[in-house]
Amino acid sequence: MRLILILLLFISLNGFSQARVISGPMLGPVEIRDAKVWVEVSPEVRSVSIQYNQKGTAQKKRVDYKGVLGNEFNPVSFTIGGLEFNTTYQYSILINGKASGRTGEFTTKDLWQWRKPAPDFSFLAGSCSYFNEPVYDRPGTPYGKDSSIFETMAKERASFMLWLGDAWYTREVDYYSEWGLWYRASRDRSIPVLQKFLASMPQLAIWDDHDFGPNNAGGSYILKETSRKVFTSYFINPSAGENGEGIYTMYSWGDVDIFMTDDRWWRSADWVKDTIDGKLNPDKIMFGRRQLDWLKNSLLYSNAPFKLVAVGSQVLNPVSPYDKLKDFSLEYKELMDFLAEYRINGVVFITGDRHHSEIIKVDRQGLYPLYDITCSPLTSGTHVFGKEEQNNPFRIFGLDQKQNYTRFSFSGARGSRQMKVDFLGVKGEALGTWSIDEKDLKNSRQ
Repeated sequence: MRLILILLLFISLNGFSQARVISGPMLGPVEIRDAKVWVEVSPEVRSVSIQYNQKGTAQKKRVDYKGVLGNEFNPVSFTIGGLEFNTTYQYSILINGKASGRTGEFTTKDLWQWRKPAPDFSFLAGSCSYFNEPVYDRPGTPYGKDSSIFETMAKERASFMLWLGDAWYTREVDYYSEWGLWYRASRDRSIPVLQKFLASMPQLAIWDDHDFGPNNAGGSYILKETSRKVFTSYFINPSAGENGEGIYTMYSWGDVDIFMTDDRWWRSADWVKDTIDGKLNPDKIMFGRRQLDWLKNSLLYSNAPFKLVAVGSQVLNPVSPYDKLKDFSLEYKELMDFLAEYRINGVVFITGDRHHSEIIKVDRQGLYPLYDITCSPLTSGTHVFGKEEQNNPFRIFGLDQKQNYTRFSFSGARGSRQMKVDFLGVKGEALGTWSIDEKDLKNSRQ
Protein backbone atom coordinates (compact mmCIF):
# COMPACT_ATOMS: atom_id res chain seq x y z
CA MET A 1 0.00 0.00 0.00
CA ARG A 2 2.81 2.36 0.94
CA LEU A 3 4.54 1.59 -2.38
CA ILE A 4 1.36 2.48 -4.29
CA LEU A 5 1.04 5.79 -2.42
CA ILE A 6 4.66 6.64 -3.19
CA LEU A 7 4.10 5.77 -6.86
CA LEU A 8 0.96 7.93 -7.01
CA LEU A 9 2.82 10.81 -5.34
CA PHE A 10 5.66 10.44 -7.86
CA ILE A 11 3.21 10.50 -10.78
CA SER A 12 1.44 13.53 -9.30
CA LEU A 13 4.67 15.43 -8.73
CA ASN A 14 5.98 14.49 -12.15
CA GLY A 15 2.75 15.69 -13.77
CA PHE A 16 2.96 18.93 -11.81
CA SER A 17 6.57 19.45 -12.89
CA GLN A 18 5.49 19.20 -16.52
CA ALA A 19 2.86 21.93 -16.13
CA ARG A 20 4.40 24.88 -17.89
CA VAL A 21 4.04 27.77 -20.32
CA ILE A 22 4.57 26.59 -23.90
CA SER A 23 4.84 30.10 -25.37
CA GLY A 24 4.17 33.67 -24.44
CA PRO A 25 3.18 35.84 -22.85
CA MET A 26 2.21 37.80 -25.95
CA LEU A 27 0.61 41.21 -25.79
CA GLY A 28 -2.57 41.78 -27.75
CA PRO A 29 -4.30 45.13 -28.30
CA VAL A 30 -3.68 47.66 -25.54
CA GLU A 31 -6.35 50.31 -25.25
CA ILE A 32 -7.10 53.21 -22.89
CA ARG A 33 -8.95 51.16 -20.27
CA ASP A 34 -8.03 47.54 -20.99
CA ALA A 35 -5.34 45.26 -22.39
CA LYS A 36 -5.21 41.70 -23.70
CA VAL A 37 -2.52 39.16 -22.91
CA TRP A 38 -2.10 35.72 -24.53
CA VAL A 39 -0.24 32.62 -23.43
CA GLU A 40 -0.20 28.91 -24.32
CA VAL A 41 0.13 26.30 -21.56
CA SER A 42 0.81 22.57 -21.51
CA PRO A 43 -1.95 19.95 -21.11
CA GLU A 44 -0.90 19.25 -17.50
CA VAL A 45 -1.85 22.76 -16.33
CA ARG A 46 -4.86 22.76 -14.00
CA SER A 47 -5.22 26.53 -13.70
CA VAL A 48 -3.70 29.61 -15.27
CA SER A 49 -4.03 33.20 -14.08
CA ILE A 50 -2.57 36.61 -14.70
CA GLN A 51 -1.50 38.81 -11.79
CA TYR A 52 -0.90 42.50 -12.40
CA ASN A 53 -0.25 45.80 -10.70
CA GLN A 54 0.38 49.41 -11.61
CA LYS A 55 4.13 49.84 -11.87
CA GLY A 56 5.56 51.36 -8.70
CA THR A 57 2.67 50.18 -6.51
CA ALA A 58 2.38 47.06 -4.38
CA GLN A 59 -1.33 46.31 -4.75
CA LYS A 60 -1.84 43.33 -7.08
CA LYS A 61 -4.96 42.08 -8.81
CA ARG A 62 -5.59 38.75 -10.45
CA VAL A 63 -7.65 37.41 -13.34
CA ASP A 64 -8.27 33.65 -13.52
CA TYR A 65 -8.83 31.85 -16.81
CA LYS A 66 -12.33 30.36 -16.78
CA GLY A 67 -12.11 28.28 -19.96
CA VAL A 68 -11.33 24.62 -20.55
CA LEU A 69 -7.77 23.38 -20.06
CA GLY A 70 -6.16 19.98 -20.52
CA ASN A 71 -6.36 19.88 -24.30
CA GLU A 72 -3.38 19.03 -26.46
CA PHE A 73 -3.23 22.71 -27.50
CA ASN A 74 -4.18 25.30 -24.88
CA PRO A 75 -3.96 28.90 -26.12
CA VAL A 76 -5.36 31.20 -23.44
CA SER A 77 -6.16 34.91 -23.50
CA PHE A 78 -6.95 37.38 -20.74
CA THR A 79 -8.58 40.81 -20.82
CA ILE A 80 -7.45 43.10 -18.03
CA GLY A 81 -10.00 45.86 -17.54
CA GLY A 82 -10.48 48.93 -15.38
CA LEU A 83 -7.08 50.39 -16.23
CA GLU A 84 -6.03 54.05 -16.22
CA PHE A 85 -4.84 55.84 -19.34
CA ASN A 86 -1.15 56.41 -20.09
CA THR A 87 -0.18 54.15 -17.20
CA THR A 88 2.36 51.33 -17.09
CA TYR A 89 1.37 47.97 -15.61
CA GLN A 90 3.43 44.91 -14.75
CA TYR A 91 2.07 41.38 -14.98
CA SER A 92 3.07 37.78 -14.38
CA ILE A 93 1.59 34.45 -15.44
CA LEU A 94 0.63 32.02 -12.68
CA ILE A 95 0.50 28.27 -13.38
CA ASN A 96 -1.44 26.20 -10.83
CA GLY A 97 -1.35 29.24 -8.55
CA LYS A 98 2.42 29.63 -8.65
CA ALA A 99 4.71 32.03 -10.50
CA SER A 100 5.79 30.67 -13.87
CA GLY A 101 8.65 33.11 -14.39
CA ARG A 102 6.86 34.54 -17.44
CA THR A 103 6.38 38.28 -16.92
CA GLY A 104 5.88 41.48 -18.86
CA GLU A 105 4.60 45.01 -18.84
CA PHE A 106 2.56 47.38 -20.99
CA THR A 107 1.50 51.02 -21.06
CA THR A 108 -2.08 51.97 -21.85
CA LYS A 109 -2.88 54.50 -24.54
CA ASP A 110 -3.03 58.15 -23.61
CA LEU A 111 -6.29 60.08 -23.59
CA TRP A 112 -5.10 62.78 -25.98
CA GLN A 113 -8.30 63.55 -27.91
CA TRP A 114 -9.63 67.09 -27.25
CA ARG A 115 -6.77 67.62 -24.81
CA LYS A 116 -3.42 67.67 -26.60
CA PRO A 117 -1.83 67.09 -30.04
CA ALA A 118 -1.86 63.62 -31.52
CA PRO A 119 1.09 61.60 -30.20
CA ASP A 120 4.15 60.84 -32.28
CA PHE A 121 4.65 57.08 -32.48
CA SER A 122 5.89 54.20 -34.60
CA PHE A 123 4.83 50.64 -35.35
CA LEU A 124 6.54 47.68 -37.00
CA ALA A 125 5.27 45.57 -39.88
CA GLY A 126 6.40 42.52 -41.82
CA SER A 127 5.29 39.27 -43.40
CA CYS A 128 6.52 35.79 -44.27
CA SER A 129 7.95 34.16 -41.14
CA TYR A 130 9.25 30.64 -41.79
CA PHE A 131 10.82 28.42 -39.12
CA ASN A 132 12.57 25.31 -40.41
CA GLU A 133 11.42 21.84 -39.37
CA PRO A 134 13.56 19.55 -41.57
CA VAL A 135 11.49 16.37 -41.25
CA TYR A 136 8.50 18.17 -42.84
CA ASP A 137 10.28 20.75 -44.99
CA ARG A 138 10.88 20.28 -48.69
CA PRO A 139 14.33 18.87 -49.56
CA GLY A 140 17.19 21.19 -50.42
CA THR A 141 18.37 24.50 -49.03
CA PRO A 142 16.44 25.38 -45.86
CA TYR A 143 13.77 27.96 -46.63
CA GLY A 144 13.85 29.62 -43.22
CA LYS A 145 16.63 32.18 -42.76
CA ASP A 146 18.11 34.15 -39.86
CA SER A 147 15.48 34.30 -37.11
CA SER A 148 17.59 36.64 -34.96
CA ILE A 149 15.69 39.43 -36.74
CA PHE A 150 13.09 39.01 -33.96
CA GLU A 151 15.71 39.76 -31.31
CA THR A 152 16.44 43.00 -33.16
CA MET A 153 12.75 43.85 -33.43
CA ALA A 154 12.23 43.22 -29.72
CA LYS A 155 14.59 46.13 -28.98
CA GLU A 156 12.50 48.60 -30.99
CA ARG A 157 10.53 51.13 -28.97
CA ALA A 158 7.47 50.69 -31.17
CA SER A 159 3.82 50.93 -30.18
CA PHE A 160 2.82 47.63 -31.81
CA MET A 161 3.63 45.05 -34.49
CA LEU A 162 1.40 44.38 -37.51
CA TRP A 163 1.90 40.95 -39.11
CA LEU A 164 0.94 41.21 -42.79
CA GLY A 165 0.30 37.53 -43.44
CA ASP A 166 2.20 34.23 -43.35
CA ALA A 167 3.05 34.50 -39.66
CA TRP A 168 3.62 30.75 -39.90
CA TYR A 169 3.84 28.38 -42.86
CA THR A 170 1.66 25.30 -43.10
CA ARG A 171 3.32 22.34 -44.83
CA GLU A 172 1.93 19.55 -47.01
CA VAL A 173 1.47 17.43 -43.86
CA ASP A 174 -0.73 20.18 -42.35
CA TYR A 175 -2.98 21.18 -45.25
CA TYR A 176 -5.76 18.64 -44.73
CA SER A 177 -5.24 17.83 -41.07
CA GLU A 178 -7.14 19.77 -38.42
CA TRP A 179 -4.56 18.59 -35.89
CA GLY A 180 -1.81 19.73 -38.28
CA LEU A 181 -3.20 23.27 -38.45
CA TRP A 182 -3.21 23.52 -34.65
CA TYR A 183 0.24 21.96 -34.42
CA ARG A 184 1.78 24.35 -36.94
CA ALA A 185 0.58 27.47 -35.13
CA SER A 186 1.53 26.07 -31.71
CA ARG A 187 4.95 24.81 -32.74
CA ASP A 188 6.01 27.95 -34.60
CA ARG A 189 4.68 30.24 -31.87
CA SER A 190 6.81 28.41 -29.29
CA ILE A 191 10.16 29.07 -31.04
CA PRO A 192 12.43 30.54 -28.30
CA VAL A 193 13.76 33.42 -30.42
CA LEU A 194 10.23 34.80 -30.73
CA GLN A 195 9.35 34.99 -27.05
CA LYS A 196 10.93 38.30 -26.06
CA PHE A 197 9.50 39.99 -29.14
CA LEU A 198 5.97 38.72 -28.49
CA ALA A 199 6.01 40.28 -25.03
CA SER A 200 7.72 43.51 -26.07
CA MET A 201 4.76 45.18 -27.81
CA PRO A 202 1.15 44.47 -28.84
CA GLN A 203 0.89 42.00 -31.73
CA LEU A 204 -1.83 42.31 -34.38
CA ALA A 205 -2.19 40.29 -37.57
CA ILE A 206 -3.92 39.54 -40.81
CA TRP A 207 -3.41 36.26 -42.64
CA ASP A 208 -2.39 35.27 -46.13
CA ASP A 209 -2.33 31.87 -47.78
CA HIS A 210 0.33 30.07 -45.70
CA ASP A 211 -1.16 30.76 -42.26
CA PHE A 212 -4.62 30.17 -43.77
CA GLY A 213 -3.87 26.86 -45.49
CA PRO A 214 -2.26 25.63 -48.72
CA ASN A 215 -0.38 27.89 -51.11
CA ASN A 216 -2.76 30.26 -52.93
CA ALA A 217 -5.76 28.84 -51.03
CA GLY A 218 -9.05 30.70 -50.95
CA GLY A 219 -12.72 30.31 -50.13
CA SER A 220 -12.89 26.69 -51.33
CA TYR A 221 -10.43 25.46 -48.69
CA ILE A 222 -12.31 22.71 -46.86
CA LEU A 223 -10.70 23.40 -43.46
CA LYS A 224 -11.10 27.17 -43.50
CA GLU A 225 -13.37 27.14 -40.44
CA THR A 226 -10.72 25.28 -38.46
CA SER A 227 -8.09 27.64 -39.84
CA ARG A 228 -10.10 30.64 -38.63
CA LYS A 229 -10.43 29.09 -35.18
CA VAL A 230 -6.68 28.46 -35.04
CA PHE A 231 -5.82 31.97 -36.21
CA THR A 232 -8.16 33.69 -33.76
CA SER A 233 -6.80 31.47 -30.97
CA TYR A 234 -3.18 32.44 -31.66
CA PHE A 235 -3.76 36.15 -32.38
CA ILE A 236 -6.12 38.24 -30.27
CA ASN A 237 -7.10 41.05 -32.62
CA PRO A 238 -9.81 43.55 -31.59
CA SER A 239 -12.39 41.48 -33.52
CA ALA A 240 -12.57 38.94 -36.35
CA GLY A 241 -14.97 39.52 -39.23
CA GLU A 242 -18.71 39.28 -38.70
CA ASN A 243 -21.17 36.46 -38.08
CA GLY A 244 -18.41 33.89 -37.67
CA GLU A 245 -16.82 34.58 -41.06
CA GLY A 246 -13.56 36.23 -42.01
CA ILE A 247 -10.92 37.87 -39.82
CA TYR A 248 -11.10 41.53 -40.93
CA THR A 249 -11.01 44.21 -38.25
CA MET A 250 -9.73 47.71 -37.53
CA TYR A 251 -7.16 49.15 -35.14
CA SER A 252 -6.39 52.78 -34.29
CA TRP A 253 -3.37 54.32 -32.64
CA GLY A 254 -3.07 58.07 -32.23
CA ASP A 255 -4.50 59.68 -35.35
CA VAL A 256 -3.87 56.67 -37.62
CA ASP A 257 -6.55 54.13 -38.56
CA ILE A 258 -5.53 50.68 -39.84
CA PHE A 259 -8.09 48.62 -41.74
CA MET A 260 -6.97 44.99 -41.47
CA THR A 261 -8.53 43.02 -44.30
CA ASP A 262 -9.03 39.34 -45.12
CA ASP A 263 -7.83 38.29 -48.60
CA ARG A 264 -8.57 34.55 -48.22
CA TRP A 265 -11.93 33.66 -46.66
CA TRP A 266 -14.07 34.65 -49.68
CA ARG A 267 -11.37 34.53 -52.34
CA SER A 268 -12.11 32.93 -55.70
CA ALA A 269 -9.49 30.66 -57.22
CA ASP A 270 -6.85 32.81 -58.89
CA TRP A 271 -7.53 31.09 -62.22
CA VAL A 272 -11.22 32.08 -62.41
CA LYS A 273 -11.64 34.27 -65.49
CA ASP A 274 -11.50 37.97 -64.72
CA THR A 275 -13.76 38.84 -67.64
CA ILE A 276 -16.44 36.94 -69.54
CA ASP A 277 -17.58 38.13 -72.97
CA GLY A 278 -15.70 41.38 -72.41
CA LYS A 279 -17.45 42.13 -69.09
CA LEU A 280 -15.99 42.00 -65.58
CA ASN A 281 -16.81 38.69 -63.93
CA PRO A 282 -18.89 39.30 -60.75
CA ASP A 283 -18.01 35.80 -59.52
CA LYS A 284 -14.28 36.55 -59.22
CA ILE A 285 -13.79 38.12 -55.80
CA MET A 286 -11.13 38.61 -53.15
CA PHE A 287 -12.82 40.65 -50.40
CA GLY A 288 -16.42 39.54 -50.82
CA ARG A 289 -19.50 41.73 -50.66
CA ARG A 290 -19.82 42.01 -46.89
CA GLN A 291 -16.17 42.87 -46.30
CA LEU A 292 -15.95 45.32 -49.18
CA ASP A 293 -19.02 47.18 -47.89
CA TRP A 294 -17.48 47.23 -44.40
CA LEU A 295 -14.21 48.62 -45.78
CA LYS A 296 -15.92 51.36 -47.78
CA ASN A 297 -18.11 52.45 -44.88
CA SER A 298 -15.17 52.35 -42.47
CA LEU A 299 -13.08 54.56 -44.76
CA LEU A 300 -15.97 57.01 -45.04
CA TYR A 301 -16.34 57.11 -41.26
CA SER A 302 -12.64 57.66 -40.56
CA ASN A 303 -11.28 61.16 -39.96
CA ALA A 304 -7.67 59.96 -39.68
CA PRO A 305 -5.09 61.80 -41.81
CA PHE A 306 -3.54 58.38 -42.58
CA LYS A 307 -5.90 55.53 -43.45
CA LEU A 308 -3.76 52.42 -43.86
CA VAL A 309 -5.42 49.47 -45.60
CA ALA A 310 -3.57 46.25 -44.75
CA VAL A 311 -3.92 43.39 -47.26
CA GLY A 312 -2.09 40.06 -47.45
CA SER A 313 -1.75 40.33 -51.24
CA GLN A 314 -0.48 43.34 -53.15
CA VAL A 315 -3.17 45.74 -54.33
CA LEU A 316 -1.85 48.11 -56.98
CA ASN A 317 1.18 46.59 -58.73
CA PRO A 318 0.21 46.74 -62.45
CA VAL A 319 3.07 44.56 -63.71
CA SER A 320 3.19 41.82 -61.08
CA PRO A 321 2.46 38.35 -62.52
CA TYR A 322 1.37 37.14 -59.07
CA ASP A 323 -1.84 37.39 -57.07
CA LYS A 324 -3.04 40.91 -56.32
CA LEU A 325 -6.32 42.74 -55.96
CA LYS A 326 -5.86 44.17 -59.45
CA ASP A 327 -6.43 40.62 -60.78
CA PHE A 328 -9.92 40.76 -59.25
CA SER A 329 -10.97 43.57 -61.54
CA LEU A 330 -14.58 43.98 -60.43
CA GLU A 331 -13.66 44.61 -56.80
CA TYR A 332 -10.57 46.59 -57.73
CA LYS A 333 -12.60 48.90 -59.93
CA GLU A 334 -15.32 49.26 -57.32
CA LEU A 335 -12.81 50.23 -54.64
CA MET A 336 -10.91 52.64 -56.88
CA ASP A 337 -14.15 54.24 -58.10
CA PHE A 338 -15.33 54.60 -54.51
CA LEU A 339 -12.10 56.31 -53.40
CA ALA A 340 -12.42 58.70 -56.33
CA GLU A 341 -16.15 59.42 -56.03
CA TYR A 342 -15.99 60.18 -52.31
CA ARG A 343 -12.55 61.77 -52.59
CA ILE A 344 -11.26 59.81 -49.59
CA ASN A 345 -8.06 61.38 -48.28
CA GLY A 346 -5.09 59.67 -46.66
CA VAL A 347 -5.37 56.15 -48.10
CA VAL A 348 -2.19 54.04 -48.29
CA PHE A 349 -2.07 50.27 -48.85
CA ILE A 350 0.37 48.17 -46.84
CA THR A 351 0.87 44.58 -48.01
CA GLY A 352 2.97 41.44 -47.63
CA ASP A 353 3.40 38.11 -49.47
CA ARG A 354 6.03 38.87 -52.10
CA HIS A 355 9.36 37.98 -50.42
CA HIS A 356 10.66 41.41 -51.31
CA SER A 357 9.86 44.92 -50.13
CA GLU A 358 8.89 47.78 -52.40
CA ILE A 359 6.76 50.87 -52.78
CA ILE A 360 4.45 51.07 -55.78
CA LYS A 361 3.03 54.43 -56.86
CA VAL A 362 0.01 54.73 -59.15
CA ASP A 363 -1.04 58.18 -60.34
CA ARG A 364 -4.71 59.12 -60.68
CA GLN A 365 -6.22 61.79 -62.91
CA GLY A 366 -7.05 64.83 -60.77
CA LEU A 367 -6.47 62.96 -57.49
CA TYR A 368 -3.49 62.27 -55.23
CA PRO A 369 -1.43 59.16 -56.13
CA LEU A 370 -2.05 55.85 -54.40
CA TYR A 371 0.82 53.94 -52.80
CA ASP A 372 1.25 50.24 -52.03
CA ILE A 373 3.99 49.56 -49.46
CA THR A 374 5.02 45.90 -49.46
CA CYS A 375 6.92 44.58 -46.41
CA SER A 376 8.53 41.14 -46.85
CA PRO A 377 10.18 38.80 -45.87
CA LEU A 378 10.95 38.44 -42.18
CA THR A 379 12.61 35.00 -42.21
CA SER A 380 11.43 33.16 -45.33
CA GLY A 381 13.41 32.84 -48.55
CA THR A 382 14.07 35.93 -50.66
CA HIS A 383 14.35 36.32 -54.41
CA VAL A 384 15.59 38.56 -57.22
CA PHE A 385 13.06 40.78 -58.99
CA GLY A 386 11.78 38.75 -61.95
CA LYS A 387 11.96 39.89 -65.53
CA GLU A 388 8.41 41.25 -65.52
CA GLU A 389 9.18 43.41 -62.49
CA GLN A 390 12.89 44.09 -62.80
CA ASN A 391 12.37 47.55 -64.24
CA ASN A 392 8.88 48.21 -62.92
CA PRO A 393 8.09 51.84 -63.84
CA PHE A 394 5.60 52.04 -60.95
CA ARG A 395 8.21 51.16 -58.31
CA ILE A 396 9.66 54.13 -56.42
CA PHE A 397 11.60 51.98 -53.95
CA GLY A 398 12.67 48.34 -54.18
CA LEU A 399 14.52 45.88 -51.96
CA ASP A 400 15.11 42.27 -52.98
CA GLN A 401 17.40 39.49 -51.71
CA LYS A 402 17.23 40.88 -48.15
CA GLN A 403 15.39 39.82 -45.02
CA ASN A 404 13.80 42.92 -43.56
CA TYR A 405 11.14 44.46 -41.39
CA THR A 406 9.49 47.85 -41.72
CA ARG A 407 9.07 50.70 -39.26
CA PHE A 408 6.25 53.19 -39.85
CA SER A 409 6.70 56.44 -37.90
CA PHE A 410 4.24 59.32 -37.54
CA SER A 411 5.14 62.79 -36.32
CA GLY A 412 4.39 66.48 -36.71
CA ALA A 413 1.81 69.07 -35.84
CA ARG A 414 -1.87 68.78 -36.67
CA GLY A 415 -2.47 69.41 -40.36
CA SER A 416 1.12 68.66 -41.30
CA ARG A 417 1.67 65.14 -40.03
CA GLN A 418 4.31 63.01 -41.73
CA MET A 419 4.60 59.27 -42.25
CA LYS A 420 8.14 57.92 -42.50
CA VAL A 421 8.82 54.37 -43.67
CA ASP A 422 12.13 52.69 -42.80
CA PHE A 423 13.16 49.30 -44.16
CA LEU A 424 15.55 47.60 -41.73
CA GLY A 425 17.71 44.49 -41.91
CA VAL A 426 18.34 41.55 -39.59
CA LYS A 427 20.57 43.59 -37.28
CA GLY A 428 18.49 46.74 -37.63
CA GLU A 429 20.70 48.22 -40.34
CA ALA A 430 19.10 50.82 -42.60
CA LEU A 431 18.16 49.41 -46.01
CA GLY A 432 16.04 52.27 -47.30
CA THR A 433 13.70 55.05 -46.24
CA TRP A 434 10.79 57.00 -47.69
CA SER A 435 8.38 59.55 -46.30
CA ILE A 436 5.24 61.44 -47.23
CA ASP A 437 3.28 64.33 -45.73
CA GLU A 438 -0.44 64.14 -45.06
CA LYS A 439 -0.99 67.07 -47.44
CA ASP A 440 0.35 64.89 -50.27
CA LEU A 441 -2.44 62.42 -49.60
CA LYS A 442 -5.24 64.96 -49.94
CA ASN A 443 -7.46 65.73 -52.90
CA SER A 444 -7.92 69.33 -53.91
CA ARG A 445 -11.25 70.81 -52.89
CA GLN A 446 -13.99 71.03 -55.48
